[in-house]
Amino acid sequence: MLPTVHGDLYDYPKYYDLVYGSDWKAEVDFLNECFSRFARGPVRRLFEPACGTGRLMFRLARAGYHVAGLDLNQRAVDFCNKRLQRHGLKPTAFVGDMANFALQRPVDAAFNTINSFRHLSTEAQAKGHLQSVARSLRKGGVYVLGLHLTPTAQPPLDEESWSARRGNLSVLSRLWVIERDRRRRIERVGMSFDVYTPTRQFRIQGESSFRMYTAAQMQRLLAEVPELEVTSVHDFAYDAAKPTKIDGAAEDVIYVLRRK
Repeated sequence: MLPTVHGDLYDYPKYYDLVYGSDWKAEVDFLNECFSRFARGPVRRLFEPACGTGRLMFRLARAGYHVAGLDLNQRAVDFCNKRLQRHGLKPTAFVGDMANFALQRPVDAAFNTINSFRHLSTEAQAKGHLQSVARSLRKGGVYVLGLHLTPTAQPPLDEESWSARRGNLSVLSRLWVIERDRRRRIERVGMSFDVYTPTRQFRIQGESSFRMYTAAQMQRLLAEVPELEVTSVHDFAYDAAKPTKIDGAAEDVIYVLRRK
């Protein structure tokens, strides 16, 4: 049994970034293809709400985009900005609330690919987020939004685990469902990082809550923000050339929304 530290996993950006940053190339390639296929006009300016450690931001910035992002977690924002600076880039992440934000200049595209949207706990917050994105996009710009839907035609997944390694650091991440309340639309989950270094082995364990969305519930929410139109829907295979069908079995979904 590993010695356990109880806390917020988002307060450990080094380990979070290793786990969630390992598949960055598939996501970056997918985003580039979405910008090319679905945005009207060139895409140069990007924004990431809930940017976390900036695992995608700094790679897109190195590719020549102007990228900024916000996140509620100060430690994640600091980690993101320090990495941008190490690579000779401007520290463009800032602390902010993705439920309600405004940018000084419209951007060509925005992205939020790994379920952070579901941290918005109420319908009002989710709608406010989409309205903020719509205000921040120029006409013809796109928002690439990824999340886990709650399937209605089959049981949802109750547990996920994955691992990543960088040099002598290895992290095993696990997520499991503690409770699902379909009436209140709350999914409470446990999350842990098992961290292995040459000198230490320990576990960080915490808990988080997500808002639940069926395909129909997500469709109704998107209809409340008519400034954004659904141009394409994909799964987590990250193939922009292959749209997927939204039905009762849909679970891992990426919406490509375009500003009218």
